[in-house]
Amino acid sequence: MAETILIIEDERRLGAELRRHYESAGWDSVLCDSIAESRRLILNEDLQPLVILSEMNLPDGNALDLLEELNGARSGSEWIFLTSHGSVPDSVRALRLGAFDFLEKPCDQERLDVVVNGATRSAKAQRRLSYQAEAGSRRFAPGSFLGRSDAARNVRTMLERLCEVPFSALIITGETGTGKGLCARILHHSGQRRDESLVEVNCAALPKDLLESELFGHEAGAFTGARGRRRGLFEQADGGTLFLDEISEMDVELQSKLLNAIEDQTIRRVGGEKEIAVDVQIVAASNRDLEAHVRDSIFRGDLYHRLSAFKLHLPPLRERKQDLEDIVPTLIEEFNAAAGRRVRVISAEVWETLNAHDWPGNIRELRNVIERCVLFSDGDEFPTRWLQLGSVDAKTGSEPRVKNGRLTLPVDGSMSLDSMDELIIKTALKRSGNNVTAAARLLGTTRETLRYRIQKYGLR
Repeated sequence: MAETILIIEDERRLGAELRRHYESAGWDSVLCDSIAESRRLILNEDLQPLVILSEMNLPDGNALDLLEELNGARSGSEWIFLTSHGSVPDSVRALRLGAFDFLEKPCDQERLDVVVNGATRSAKAQRRLSYQAEAGSRRFAPGSFLGRSDAARNVRTMLERLCEVPFSALIITGETGTGKGLCARILHHSGQRRDESLVEVNCAALPKDLLESELFGHEAGAFTGARGRRRGLFEQADGGTLFLDEISEMDVELQSKLLNAIEDQTIRRVGGEKEIAVDVQIVAASNRDLEAHVRDSIFRGDLYHRLSAFKLHLPPLRERKQDLEDIVPTLIEEFNAAAGRRVRVISAEVWETLNAHDWPGNIRELRNVIERCVLFSDGDEFPTRWLQLGSVDAKTGSEPRVKNGRLTLPVDGSMSLDSMDELIIKTALKRSGNNVTAAARLLGTTRETLRYRIQKYGLR
């Protein structure tokens, strides 16, 4: 399909020549000779040209006024201005209004083609970003948090309210797998910063020094291996949202720097001397009891209170099992589309099994179960045999267990990696009589590493 170029030119011979040239190059070319006609085409007939090539001074006014008027109505169009009577103020105004380029007549056709090609690439990139933002807004609307229970409705209501206000920081709490990441994306894509970047980082996945460099960036030579300057996640998220998942795992010293960045809206790169202004909306998430961490001096109280000015708590799935009737069909439809399956029928036996399970891994565990069943399905009926919920020993369920000196952990999504790590350390400490040195030897690690993890999980 040919892309559209709108040519606004009152010199008829030049306009006709430009029109023929771009039509021969494969463009759908539209020619008009006034601001009024251009306005009518764009606003009334919904013309959405990729590139607008316009004379600056037209019989009924200055085309810059039209650009300024249409700035909110354009759909990713790039403007190129041609003029015989250009001036410095006009060129400055054109660039300030977002024009792609400003050329004086007569302009060589080859040079003009180079500029038009550049404007085409820029306009396509803008439209692609705009489409992605719109798709994100549709996919991550407050209604994406599914459920008919009072708890689910309360979460949706809170999400709707938060999407309407310009909050600077917020914390989402809830067990692992309850949908904290989904809510963070809803708050960004349906909020007031939807047109800017959403940057995500898992604070538990990086050691302290690397996390500091990731968040704030670094200057060349700031540490071994820092060969060049690097923009941190705060700078990358400037104007948008920074999602800090598992913030409870952040080192206390780094928490202080985070608090300063939130309060002052400035950051300093590692090894840098200059303060850099940033405008970032912070969404933090944790599956830990942060109030208990504050009492135990594991988490800074001032940072917690700064983040919890707005607080969103997500209930576990076991407390809203009636929501399964909304969530399960939606997940089946999603995996049907991804895997080319056609599961449609859910038997009473399946519903009974799903409702009888306590879902310790919450929505994440449910997704894993539904994905397995859909992928292994043979027809349009949801397969009961692949649920693997009712067949588990009722005494152990999907819980970890120790038998004959072996620790067995579930890999069905019911436990997070951190929960497994914590349980392994607890078991090793118990077997070694709470002797840290012996437990470290048992786990094949150093005493310092084990002590760090004991402090990290608040073990005594």
